[in-house]
Amino acid sequence: MPTYELALLLRNMPKPELKTSLKRISHAIFDCGGIIRNIENLGFRPMPYKSTAHGMTHKEANYFIFKIDTPTKAVIDLKEEYKRDVDIVRQRFFKIKEEERKACTLEEELLPPAYREDVQKMIQIGKTQVNRFTYKFKYNSGLDYYPFQK
Repeated sequence: MPTYELALLLRNMPKPELKTSLKRISHAIFDCGGIIRNIENLGFRPMPYKSTAHGMTHKEANYFIFKIDTPTKAVIDLKEEYKRDVDIVRQRFFKIKEEERKACTLEEELLPPAYREDVQKMIQIGKTQVNRFTYKFKYNSGLDYYPFQK
């Protein structure tokens, strides 16, 4: 399952209501076969611009970030469900790219550059290429004289 980051802006509400809406959001993720890895509360803060959702104008919101693993098909269902939820002002899903880990050893890094494998490859590539700066123009035009001389 791919990893997603779900950014949520929830309307201004008391803590008990906020708690129940977060439970409802998380149960929707679980029902679609997803796993919640982390929930981060960024707090209650003003929005960059006022937004209208479900017939109300919002200037401030509770910011939450969910890190979830869920099937790709379930994201469409979650988006649709969260659009209808009156407590959610705005929601966005971001797919997180998995970073490839390179195996790196200290012994290889401590070798002098001439003995490293990647430097050896670069040297071989350099030997096969023509150096464009050493090429000289040849004045072999078939004429007995240089035509541009005064």
